[in-house]
Amino acid sequence: MTNSTEDDQDEAPKGAMAKVVDFVKSWGPAIFAVLFIRTFVFEPFRIPSGSMVPTLLIGDHVAVSKFSYGIWVPATIVEIPFLDFLWVVPRYQLLELAKPQRGDIIVFRFPLEESTNYIKRIVAVPGDRIKVRDNKIFINGEEMKREYQDAYDFVDSTCRPIGTRRYVEDLAGLKHEVLTNKGLSSALSDFREVEVPEDQVFVMGDNRDFSEDSRRWGFVRADQIKGKAHLVWLSWDGCEGNFGSIRSDRFFRNLYTN
Repeated sequence: MTNSTEDDQDEAPKGAMAKVVDFVKSWGPAIFAVLFIRTFVFEPFRIPSGSMVPTLLIGDHVAVSKFSYGIWVPATIVEIPFLDFLWVVPRYQLLELAKPQRGDIIVFRFPLEESTNYIKRIVAVPGDRIKVRDNKIFINGEEMKREYQDAYDFVDSTCRPIGTRRYVEDLAGLKHEVLTNKGLSSALSDFREVEVPEDQVFVMGDNRDFSEDSRRWGFVRADQIKGKAHLVWLSWDGCEGNFGSIRSDRFFRNLYTN
């Protein structure tokens, strides 16, 4: 008869709870780190529409800083589709680090449907009086100057080219490119003067005649802002060729240099 040693014996099968404990020990720290970074530090965001062209193209992936304005306990969204029920528990600010500024590009929860994220540029902050005339912005009675550059064809989400005019706009010291309709003015070209309330901002898309923004649905509250977009870290052109292609020239593009 052959004697078996302890090393030769098969390890007893582990129970389900023991496997769960092993998994948590092995992967728990990594999962926690990812969740922590996504909740409090950075979050990726993909550009789904042409409302921010030419600054952001459809298929750009941007890095959004979650702590640009402060540290927040994130909002909780409870949605039950078959009951048509949506409950949003607002974010709670633990520490304020900065105020949103004119020219900042922000990702926020859409005020009319807070389970959806939007990205736009802040053009007016609390206390500002803003109006729009023929796509020209006036803040506190002062026109934000713009300089015509050239004709520009932007490609929409259906891969259709649309002719526009490109300008460089000086938004109270921050220069950035904007587009306007090449033909007749749109319903968005003019907007009556309003004053921005406390703890809210007025946002617009850089593609002025092709952007649903504060001119349509009003202000964005501070607690709806998820973070500030800083750079493009990846870009995919879905209209190029049969399968799309990478836009390598847009990698790590700073959004605040013209």
